[in-house]
Amino acid sequence: MTFAQRGLTRRQFAAGLASLVTASATTARSEAALPTIDTHAHVFHRGLKLAPGRRYAPDYDAPLALYLEQLDRNGMTNGVLVQPSFLGTDNSYLVESLKQASGRLRGIAVIDPAVSADELRALDRAGVVGIRLNLVGQPLPDLASAEWKALLASVNSMGWQVEIQRNASDLAVLAPQLLDHGVAVVLDHYALPDPKLGVADPGFQSVLKLGATQNVWVKISAPYRNGAAGEDFTKAAYPLLRKAYGDDRLLWGSDWPHTQFEASQTYAKNRQFLDALITDDSERAQVLASPKQLFRF
Repeated sequence: MTFAQRGLTRRQFAAGLASLVTASATTARSEAALPTIDTHAHVFHRGLKLAPGRRYAPDYDAPLALYLEQLDRNGMTNGVLVQPSFLGTDNSYLVESLKQASGRLRGIAVIDPAVSADELRALDRAGVVGIRLNLVGQPLPDLASAEWKALLASVNSMGWQVEIQRNASDLAVLAPQLLDHGVAVVLDHYALPDPKLGVADPGFQSVLKLGATQNVWVKISAPYRNGAAGEDFTKAAYPLLRKAYGDDRLLWGSDWPHTQFEASQTYAKNRQFLDALITDDSERAQVLASPKQLFRF
């Protein structure tokens, strides 16, 4: 078909082509300008006081400077430090690290439910944007108790999130209880379904339904924490999560320094796995940028 048959002059066609090229270049620049945010990492050193009753403690240092180096090497603009369970409720190193990073990082703290309002405000000023409930191997909290009600009311009023690490079957019960308090909920590591069942786990299927609430996020992080077939599971889980949540409520995390999996994992390996999992550049850019508002970057 000729230009004349299409009702276009060569000049009109050229102008239209130029506008398409400009639009494409604008889109590319916009994607390049998006932040790339790692939502799950830990920093610590062996001189820190360890929490009593801890399940594990590393025998090496993972200091702030080394984490920032990982971000730089892997093209990440920002990161989120999650308080390690073995440090308990002493968030002092986390707070110190946030201050040293001058706004590049945000934090997720572990706190006692009886924490004072002044302590919460101090954490907020330091760059903490939520609390973590690492409930692996722990009894489930009574969220209906007066203590928890008061804490969750404070979390809600500050616009913080509640991050939970627990198996999917329990998350299906806990997450709705937290949502009843109006807080944003973040589920760690693909929501940790039963490794033997994978995406067929009824708990994981219930987690998918939580996407309709528009107030739950899922971290697509640490596939190796989902059993020996973790990478295969995540490849099956990602399209289901994307359909249920959209790419704006899926959060990538490096899980650096990969505690208890240090021998088999590196930051670069996990970043490359994300590239293999989400092959569309634009979609991957959106996932890496999606934490911006939730974490207040």
